[in-house]
Amino acid sequence: MSDEFDPASRDARGRAVPSGRLSRMGVFGKLAGGVAGGVIAEGARRIADGQRPKMSDLLLTPGNIGRVADQLSHLRGAAMKLGQMISMDAGDFLPPELTQILGRLRDRAHHMPPAQLQQVLAREWGKDWRRRFARFEAGPFAAASIGQVHRARTHDGRDLAIKVQYPGVRDSIDSDVDNVATLLRVSGLLPKSIDIAPLLVEAKRQLHEEADYIREGRQLARFGTLLADDPDYRVPILDAEFSSANVLAMSFIDAVPIESLETAEQGVRDAAMRKLIALVLRELFDFGLMQTDPNFANYRYEPATGRLVLLDFGATRTVSDGTAEAYRALLGSGLANDRDAVRDAAISAGFLGFAAVEQHRVLVDRMIDIVLAEMNRAGPFDFGDRAFVGVLREQGMVMAADRDTWHVPPVDTLFVQRKISGTALLAARLKARIDVRSMIGAALTYRDVSASYTPETSGGD
Repeated sequence: MSDEFDPASRDARGRAVPSGRLSRMGVFGKLAGGVAGGVIAEGARRIADGQRPKMSDLLLTPGNIGRVADQLSHLRGAAMKLGQMISMDAGDFLPPELTQILGRLRDRAHHMPPAQLQQVLAREWGKDWRRRFARFEAGPFAAASIGQVHRARTHDGRDLAIKVQYPGVRDSIDSDVDNVATLLRVSGLLPKSIDIAPLLVEAKRQLHEEADYIREGRQLARFGTLLADDPDYRVPILDAEFSSANVLAMSFIDAVPIESLETAEQGVRDAAMRKLIALVLRELFDFGLMQTDPNFANYRYEPATGRLVLLDFGATRTVSDGTAEAYRALLGSGLANDRDAVRDAAISAGFLGFAAVEQHRVLVDRMIDIVLAEMNRAGPFDFGDRAFVGVLREQGMVMAADRDTWHVPPVDTLFVQRKISGTALLAARLKARIDVRSMIGAALTYRDVSASYTPETSGGD
């Protein structure tokens, strides 16, 4: 048997997760102290040079960026997850310093050292849990913000991927969210005038759901049913025997990271992204159910079949009819190349606030015109051509400078847009060329009733 936890198998990224509330608060305290020390040192240096630095300039130094990224990746859990979420949602429009912090978080998942993993699994399966497997690989093949994934084989030959939640993650979600919000506040990156309390409540609720592996197992099974007859996708099969609130077991599917297609032929990249965009449209308009975490690690690719392998359904949530109709109106207006209708639909959907439109009407219309020009250009849309994003960023920064008009969209819209934005980022990474206009047009005029998700047919949540 190869299930021994050999210390030699640890790599440099094995780092125990602070699981108690006090220990996690201690990490935040250490972070605050280190950042404060960095501010004092940098401030003294700049004043000595005759400068009058702003607080935000002192906070966002390379040294402090490194401190924040390192400590949040050490905490894992909600602290790291929030950073990843923000970077996926608004990466093109964040200050470059903050983008650097959050980008580093996406690549910094440490895993539990073997002794801590042993303790976690002994609590879940009993101290003799190793006897239940013919093979259990001590080193995880994936590590993320909430858990890490191991490969195992049962005595009857089931090849499994087993996701193990980091200890203390669920209990620390509320305090982690509050602490990260405080860090954003004191950095000056969030204006004091904007009320993010409702968003924090929703973030906590969503993260508690993502940390509930029993719930995720149900969502995994739902998507398996919804896509069972579709040859373009493959969903792992839940293994209930080894699953619990803190461990999620499923069939192991041998596939490659979706990012590995960067070097594939153009047709392969285009086909993969076409399938993913089609899935997003089905989730929004047909299923009424969406996996809202677009992290690239949640998609893999089977080279032999061309199928997309879908992973991690913890962030799955229902899409209300109102949200779907808001997107239907927005996209329909875009296809009609109607600027006024797009603006009205964006306000109705909550993308734009009335104050922003009143104060920056010319700027808003200019940005809409840029989007419409790209959306209605003849032929496939080239996601690799990002020139227009820079123009939008410049326009958006002007509006962002007017903090009195900042606006938080409805929570449901934020989560759906998170999936759409993340999918677009992946398409850009692969430099895909897709006739998105025709795909959207078809989605707006066709609803696959037979595949539609309803609580009655799918068991509710």
